Amino acid sequence: MRVLTPPGLGDLDLECDVVVVGSGTGGAVVAAQCAEAGQDVVVLEEGKHHSPEEYGKNRPSETLRKIYRDGGTGFAWGIGNSPLINVTMGKAIGGSSLLTGGVCFRVPPKVLDEWRVDRRLTEMTEAHLEPYFEEVERDCHVAEVPVHMRSRATELFGIGAEKLGYSIRSNHRNTDGCNGCGRCNFGCPHGAKMSVDLTYLPRAVKAGARIYSSCLVDRIRHHDGRATGVSGTIRGGEGQLRVRARRVVLSAGSYHSPLVLKRSGVGARSRQVGRNMTLHPGFRMMALFDEDVRGWRGALQSAHSEAFDEERITLMSVFTPPGVLAAAMPGVGPELARNASTIPNIAMFGGLVHDEGGGRVRRGFGREPFVTYTMSGADRAAARRVIRLMAETYFAAGARKVYLPILSGSAVDADGLKAIDLDRIPMRRLECSSQHPLGTCRMGSEARDSVVDPNGEAWDLRDLWVADGSILPTSLGVNPQVPIMSMALRTARRMLDRPLQDRGTR
Repeated sequence: MRVLTPPGLGDLDLECDVVVVGSGTGGAVVAAQCAEAGQDVVVLEEGKHHSPEEYGKNRPSETLRKIYRDGGTGFAWGIGNSPLINVTMGKAIGGSSLLTGGVCFRVPPKVLDEWRVDRRLTEMTEAHLEPYFEEVERDCHVAEVPVHMRSRATELFGIGAEKLGYSIRSNHRNTDGCNGCGRCNFGCPHGAKMSVDLTYLPRAVKAGARIYSSCLVDRIRHHDGRATGVSGTIRGGEGQLRVRARRVVLSAGSYHSPLVLKRSGVGARSRQVGRNMTLHPGFRMMALFDEDVRGWRGALQSAHSEAFDEERITLMSVFTPPGVLAAAMPGVGPELARNASTIPNIAMFGGLVHDEGGGRVRRGFGREPFVTYTMSGADRAAARRVIRLMAETYFAAGARKVYLPILSGSAVDADGLKAIDLDRIPMRRLECSSQHPLGTCRMGSEARDSVVDPNGEAWDLRDLWVADGSILPTSLGVNPQVPIMSMALRTARRMLDRPLQDRGTR
């Protein structure tokens, strides 16, 4: 796949039918669809291009430095009794799809019911979205993870779950030839994860699309109520960027799409731009066993449980490469070394909360936004519940002790867990993470309480479309990769149903 890099000090002035800002899951799908329909497409990506051969050879620390935004150190700042949430995402050609665990869910029926009833999005039914889900799953080679691909850490959690009266089931993932090396979140070294740099972007290029890296878009250009292109700068140099287009697609993600809209003066009418962010606050549980676990052997995210869906909890298998995990073990000096030496005996599982959406994205002092998050009372209760549930499950499987996700905490045995009153521990002491920021340019049926219409077009500016996780109206409770891509596919088809604006009328 050919990616163009602008000269460091030169300006870049382009013209096209459709300019797509962002090359991740949403932007890649739209770019492929429009290019294959015969439209002249330009894709602009802030990050650099890292080929699969290149990122497959990286150590995890190199991937953090080169591909993760801010080296993986971004945070949503907790307001009130809310945790500080580490929010990670990619910055490269292909976006965060390079860094996912490959987990693929459709939008849950209950969520669709909420969108249809509460948000009045009447088309959001399983029957309507089924063709989009099926096409994305086919294009990305989504298949069920075989049971034999589960790590021992996942097997142990499943044993504990059965003893407590619930079960885990296999995930579906977008992989082809996965050998269970456990490196998914740091770039697959075998080219087995079907991220968009291996699927949709090559299709777009083959159909004539031009992809440019190191292009930082600041604003949407518009005239007489229509989007007419974008402007920005070339990263790493002094060059100016300008693209004239007949249609603009913003796919910069839930952090940056609202910032571009705000800088462009778009969306002020509803006052919803940058609001309503959901994060799926996630917590991990580490458990120490007497047996040799080596939890990094097997598919990184092979199984999950929706047994506690009514409590707005999803349990998800996960593991971290040993070198990264060692740095995250509790203790300092000799204590850290002792704890790190037990990693072969450590099992891990994760849980996320189907949150109500208390996040907000504002302009920061530099390129990155200032993000805050207020956790609701129901979400706090679910967070405490998922922590205790995962610990009890591993104890039921025979764990000797568990490492609770409590900052400055220490490992506890089963009796120690019973003695801990999680309700009395401030939420700010919980170790919390997220990879799923959603909803900051949400879709709706009316302009007064949303940013884009039911097709994905901005209420305030014709020929400006948003195709990324920011348009999802609520939290999903599951990994959002397929929902984002399917909604982007739907948006692309709606765009293609409408003739392009005549160049002479811009």
